[in-house]
Amino acid sequence: MKPTAHQNSKPNPIWRTVAVAAYEGAELLDITGPIEVFTMLNRCLDDQAGYRIVLLAEAPGSFPSSSGVRLVADAAWGDQLEEIDTIVVPGSPDDALDRALKNDRLIGWLRGADRKARRIVSVCTGAFLLAEAGLLDGRQVTTHWMDLDRLAACYPQLTVERDAIYVRQGNIATSAGVSAGIDLALALVEEDFGRHTALAVARRLVVYLKRPGGQAQFSTQLRAQMVDGGPLAPLLSRLRENPAARYTVESLADLCAMSPRNFARIFRKETGTTPARYLDQLRLEKAVGMLEEGTLPVAQVARECGFTCPEQLRRTFIRQAGISPIGYRKRFSRGEGA
Repeated sequence: MKPTAHQNSKPNPIWRTVAVAAYEGAELLDITGPIEVFTMLNRCLDDQAGYRIVLLAEAPGSFPSSSGVRLVADAAWGDQLEEIDTIVVPGSPDDALDRALKNDRLIGWLRGADRKARRIVSVCTGAFLLAEAGLLDGRQVTTHWMDLDRLAACYPQLTVERDAIYVRQGNIATSAGVSAGIDLALALVEEDFGRHTALAVARRLVVYLKRPGGQAQFSTQLRAQMVDGGPLAPLLSRLRENPAARYTVESLADLCAMSPRNFARIFRKETGTTPARYLDQLRLEKAVGMLEEGTLPVAQVARECGFTCPEQLRRTFIRQAGISPIGYRKRFSRGEGA
């Protein structure tokens, strides 16, 4: 899997060097996801132009990723390289991230990254490394939804965006967890080579060019699974099975044998949101599935998902996904392709 910087002996100004700044224990998909996007671009262009990938680590040679799969670094972080266009910094599980944050060589190299490259991007918890290097001070940023609070607490000088798939400010971008690195890489391809080419890459990878909505849409069900076995587990299971029913805070509290005030407090603590917003998200997720899979009128979709009227569905859809239900169906219904 080792594309190198010297695949083409003749310099060509339209070839862009991407340096992936990896380290022991880095998340495998954080590394390979963006690389696959960039190399797929090369294939779409028949290797006439595109990206050269250089995989970096503490030293050239083999190193373990988060899954134990070993990768082979072309060079070390501090090695002299040809002009770098883009630096990609992957995230990692907690133990590996903690070690990377204490690695003075890595953080020191990243500290001057904005002078080494045209742009710097992070995937998932790679944002912590950019923050530790001082590159994110005063910026809007994001990371995996499970690490948003930690990022905000560790680096209060940052403005943490909680529902973004990725955030770009100037020449620096941060992205949400794992697969969001693919979304961000596609955005970079679009910026460099245009929408038509980026769409061709997305189609070959069978992914959306621009995924609708933010990462909150993925955390709703996951948060519910994380509290299974707790006091709200039976209720959350019931809501997932039938989000369209009519609920009030009082009726939900009764189902849990709690006072409304205590219920609202525990619900927010366990799920990270309010009952109303949680239900809106569940209903929206059901509506997304119906819009993708079927041809029912939007008004009927709204009724079957528990929205009071089509307008409520439209407002919720635009607020959460940044697109209307009709617009979503036109872009993302099954059979349209990614």
